[in-house]
Amino acid sequence: MKIVPVRKPPQYIAGVDAAFGDDMVVAVASLFTCPSMHSKEDAVFQERITFPYIPGYLTFREGHAIVNAVERLKTSPDLILVDGQGIAHPRGIGIASHIGILLGIPTIGCAKSRLVGEFQEPGREKGDWGYLSYHGLRVGAVLRTRGEVKPVFVSPGHMTDIPSSVKIVMECVSRFRIPEPLRRADLISKRLSRTDKAGRSCADSNPK
Repeated sequence: MKIVPVRKPPQYIAGVDAAFGDDMVVAVASLFTCPSMHSKEDAVFQERITFPYIPGYLTFREGHAIVNAVERLKTSPDLILVDGQGIAHPRGIGIASHIGILLGIPTIGCAKSRLVGEFQEPGREKGDWGYLSYHGLRVGAVLRTRGEVKPVFVSPGHMTDIPSSVKIVMECVSRFRIPEPLRRADLISKRLSRTDKAGRSCADSNPK
């Protein structure tokens, strides 16, 4: 795991997320062009759940499916946004870090809630942010992606640093609190998991 600045602006960014059916995990990778934020392609991978839900161990529950979803993309992303934590993790290596190491691609964790750390509330304007610290170390950022809404928690995963991560997440934000690639991956994975619960297979889906 490397924590370094992103020196080359990414041309393609994928957002990855997973949702759960009755006994299946459905992972989605949604690829967008950057900075235009045009949806280019989606890839889906589904498999049976083999690991229980344990906070802090998401990699072992959904990481394999997410890696396979990314590998199904026809165009390889230059960077991946992960719905989860990077180094802002009790062991310093969350699911975003694991995914980046396994794929050899820069990753950023962008979570809706805090797992660890202390922070001061950032300003109320879009783009305001402050550092998230844990045991005296800066492990991420608390970022206001929209004015007057709850911030998101951004942390480097692999081959990124905090300022680069904040900049890239903001480039992926449109009208909503959540960056567009992650928002699309979340919507698709939830829809397909509901399909799975209804008893119809979605393993080979490639939604548009």
